[in-house]
Amino acid sequence: MNWPDDVLCIVLAVVFGGAIGLEREIRGKAAGLRTNVLICLGAAVFTMISRQMGAGQEGAMTRIAAGVVTGVGFLGAGAIIRERSGVHGLTTAATIWLVASVGMACGAGFYTLAVISTVFAVVVLIGLAELEKPLGRIRKKNESEDLSDLEN
Repeated sequence: MNWPDDVLCIVLAVVFGGAIGLEREIRGKAAGLRTNVLICLGAAVFTMISRQMGAGQEGAMTRIAAGVVTGVGFLGAGAIIRERSGVHGLTTAATIWLVASVGMACGAGFYTLAVISTVFAVVVLIGLAELEKPLGRIRKKNESEDLSDLEN
């Protein structure tokens, strides 16, 4: 790779990680703007390094990519909290995993994939959150009806 391509990879990783992280930050989630930017950037840099180090070596790039996926999996697992009331942080963990894949796409030069993935991620995070509100009310209504059935 050359200098302009490296800069483009890094800038896009910061922008795309920031777009997803901004939604998480606005919602007050633990993994917000800075975390998502750094995960996306880190994944992009590791992918760029693997492309340069693995040039001419069969399988080198995929080994480093597998290491990034594994490491990010541990980050995501740390975001999941189990309490008596249920499990929290699954969306944050999934977002961490996705942001790393966007970073890897940037680092590999798959810019169209990175753009499309980022757009869909933001749409899912914002749009489905709005859809979950009425679904949550329906779920609570059903739970209260189930409890009243048990009392009778």
